[in-house]
Amino acid sequence: MMWKLVCVFLTLQLASWSVWAGADEPDDQVKIEVLVKPEECSRKSKKGDLINAHYDGFLAKDGSQFYCSRSDKEGHPQWFVLGVGQVIKGLDIGMIDMCAGEKRKLTVPSALAFGQTGKGPVPPNATVVFEVEVLSVSRGPRSMEAFGQIDLDKDRSLTKAEVKEYLKLEYEKGGKPRDEPFYEKILTDIFRKSDQDRDGQISAKEYNIYERDEL
Repeated sequence: MMWKLVCVFLTLQLASWSVWAGADEPDDQVKIEVLVKPEECSRKSKKGDLINAHYDGFLAKDGSQFYCSRSDKEGHPQWFVLGVGQVIKGLDIGMIDMCAGEKRKLTVPSALAFGQTGKGPVPPNATVVFEVEVLSVSRGPRSMEAFGQIDLDKDRSLTKAEVKEYLKLEYEKGGKPRDEPFYEKILTDIFRKSDQDRDGQISAKEYNIYERDEL
């Protein structure tokens, strides 16, 4: 219950200022309000990065909440690769250039959210508002350059051991080594989303789903 209250009242506790980020069409834009920005930022998020974040959704029409990551899935923040369609397009657009520790309020038109059909409690053609908080930004295993670096045995497929080793090196390079449960959580999410044939490996074909996004 406390986390739900945090989600609902987060906006009231934070000062904000606004900028705009364009989408593909001039009439479809994501409004970005920066609520909190850390003084130091060693890495800004870009397409293909692995993001760990909380994001909470509200209907713009009446402010009713339809999603809260702090209460869903035992309150764990969400892992996803930015810019490849693992979240709605409005989040892929609105979360570019974020720093770890940054919080934003994103107002997303229906065309970049759940469209004409809606989804669950979100009705058709609904503008939605997301409050997002980025907890970490790291280089994700989604660029073609990264694929070659991860694929240690050069067999054009990625094992969990190879991906785990890559992630460890990236976090250690950034001066933020993590414990084993941290890496296992990331691996579970990555392979759940990418290992389509469930053979325990990410093949070059499965990996190349993201190549069309020009990472």
